[in-house]
Amino acid sequence: MEFQPWWFSPIFSLFLVLAMANCKRIPTTLEGPFSPVTRQFDPSLRRGSEDLPINHPRLTKKVPSIFPEQIALAISSPNSMWVSWVTGDAQIGPKVTPLDPSTVASEVHYGKESGRYSFIRKGISTVYSQIYPFEGLLNYTSAIIHHVRIEGLEPGEKYYYRCGDSSLSAMSEEHIFENLPYPGPTNYPHRIAIVGDLGLTSNTTSTIDHLIRNSPSLVLMVGDLSYADQYQTVGSKGVPCFSCAFPDAPIRETYQPHWDNWGRFMEPLTSRVPMMVIEGNHEIEPQVDGVNFKAYQARFSVPSEESGSNSKLYYSFEGGGVHFIMLGAYVGYNKTGAQYTWLRQDLQKMDRKVTPWLVAAWHPPWYNSYSSHYQEFECMRQEMEDLLYQYSVDIVFSGHVHAYERMNRVYNYNLDACGPVYITIGDGGNIEKIDLDHADDPGKCPSPRDNKPEFGTTCHINFTSGPAKGKFCWHRQPDWSAFRESSFGHGILEVFNSTYALWTWHRNQDAYNDGCGDQIYIVRQPELCMDGIRSVSLSGG
Repeated sequence: MEFQPWWFSPIFSLFLVLAMANCKRIPTTLEGPFSPVTRQFDPSLRRGSEDLPINHPRLTKKVPSIFPEQIALAISSPNSMWVSWVTGDAQIGPKVTPLDPSTVASEVHYGKESGRYSFIRKGISTVYSQIYPFEGLLNYTSAIIHHVRIEGLEPGEKYYYRCGDSSLSAMSEEHIFENLPYPGPTNYPHRIAIVGDLGLTSNTTSTIDHLIRNSPSLVLMVGDLSYADQYQTVGSKGVPCFSCAFPDAPIRETYQPHWDNWGRFMEPLTSRVPMMVIEGNHEIEPQVDGVNFKAYQARFSVPSEESGSNSKLYYSFEGGGVHFIMLGAYVGYNKTGAQYTWLRQDLQKMDRKVTPWLVAAWHPPWYNSYSSHYQEFECMRQEMEDLLYQYSVDIVFSGHVHAYERMNRVYNYNLDACGPVYITIGDGGNIEKIDLDHADDPGKCPSPRDNKPEFGTTCHINFTSGPAKGKFCWHRQPDWSAFRESSFGHGILEVFNSTYALWTWHRNQDAYNDGCGDQIYIVRQPELCMDGIRSVSLSGG
């Protein structure tokens, strides 16, 4: 029987017909690099919206105090899953007393049949406090946060589960999830949703409702989750620059109940689909004595230990034949530091015959043609880009900039067929409004003194080649920027085999017409781009 490539199969042909009907002809990265395109902001749309009121039905507590709420899943390993939830009542005021986590057990009962739970696992619980010893600022101590690792999961199987404390007859309702396929070159998650800079606004509800309708089997959340860190001080309207608006504030206050509201809002999604998070600048939430990321590290389970990381701020995991690397931009990233050492070791251990795809994510983009956050994390790029390029990272997702942008394949600001496809998707709906200005627009090039990162130093550069040689900004859309548009939305990545994946950016307004804002087949070329791995492995030590 004569072999036929996968793209000649009837199923894939039908998929192409359906996809093209929604978004016309779909190009592939093999046809690039593409001439830069900007789709202008639609003035009929809102640039932003206010936070949902605290009495909104999707934010209010719906169970008695001892029962689980804010239930969330996260991948631990191919055959294990973290289940997290909250019980009890948080406190906020000038004086708060932490709850005792030992008063409530952490159990998950699970199995393959509804109502029949063959397995029981127990885990850990914790509380955290956010303390502000300044006049007029309120302290907070959390409810009890539970984390249980359930094991023995089989690939692609559905599992039914309840969580809580059976001794108190305080178990949750039954929930269901489907475990991802095991690592392998022919095994891939059904759909991977990517979203960033989400917040808790009316635009957020549009984004999440649209995302849920697209039925993902995995969600990547690329930083800036709840925006609790500015809710109380600025009210429900937000400000794009806190330190500019409040230069005399003793410390950047955060309104921690906003985290609880966000957890309730997300539960219909996160209780059945694993969500993998990475921190953004709005998760820093500084306290006195240099305490940072307290809420983020207490509330979310990530496979840091499972992936050999000593920090919840960076880690890796597998989703079928995709190896995901989640990097921290607000923790040390230089070549002599712990994160870089871990990253190099993680890349060296990868087997591309088992996980052909390598996807990385962190919060602030390295390649960005918008005025907002322009060249803000150039230092991180200079430290880490070579290593990621040498190991042939396929796709990089970031947020931070509140707009959408997809790059041509690029390395060190030069078009490169073996460079990653960088995608900025920080348009989840947060309170700070959509970014409109481009650094190449007349009068919109930031000063090199602008866009200082909230961690690390600045390494702003003038370009050394090409049309922008000697300049800080291009005079037109850069060649490495393939497409950009200011609109709220989310993305879906569908990996078909070891070389082809379909990327679709779904704008919120497309929910009403089954269209899409951007779509492209991302094609790997391992025969062209994999040589660097051997030289790095030999010299990396």
